[in-house]
Amino acid sequence: MTHQLSTVPHQQPAPARIRTRVTVPLRFGDGYAVDAEFITFHDLADGAEHLALGLGDPSAAAVPLVRLHSECLTGDVFGSARCDCGPQLREAVQRIAEHGGYLLYLRQEGRGIGLYNKLDAYRLQDAGLDTYAANAALGLPEDARDYTAAAQMLHALDAARIDLLSNNPDKAAQLAAHGITVADRTPTGVHASPSNLRYLRAKVNGTAVAPAHDLLRGRLA
Repeated sequence: MTHQLSTVPHQQPAPARIRTRVTVPLRFGDGYAVDAEFITFHDLADGAEHLALGLGDPSAAAVPLVRLHSECLTGDVFGSARCDCGPQLREAVQRIAEHGGYLLYLRQEGRGIGLYNKLDAYRLQDAGLDTYAANAALGLPEDARDYTAAAQMLHALDAARIDLLSNNPDKAAQLAAHGITVADRTPTGVHASPSNLRYLRAKVNGTAVAPAHDLLRGRLA
């Protein structure tokens, strides 16, 4: 299905302000290690505690590489194989550290529906619904994510022109509507397994509401 992405500028919220910067050493289970600068903010539009991780030397990059990563407790922390979130996070940290840029860790569990609702949706997926249809069956949006706060964070970081690490065109469209220039959109790797293949295929197809992840198309077995 075709999803029409709007690039019409939105009414802009008040600017966000940087609150705190602190260095945190990251250590992953496969042995990869890197230091990240964790950055917090005042005045984000949705009031959530989103984080920016400065990786490598963002100021030295001609155009910083940026990943908008939506929180996934099951995948990021517990290693769930039902999605590709954990491997995408691991990949993004290293690629951004090598290039210079920011990983925005957005508190948008379950594409914005929350952890408990996401687990309810998993039960419906076990009964045969795909990831989007399960949300709809619960009376919830297929994708409730809004990237206004992400754009505010980038403006506060003086990163109004970026390369975006994402298979999802909606992220680029929403950022553009809030004054962020996406110079290039780079695909993530394909982290497929028997447990997440239906989930990834649903993302490739999209729906009338949720856009197809176009940069995944043709790369799934």
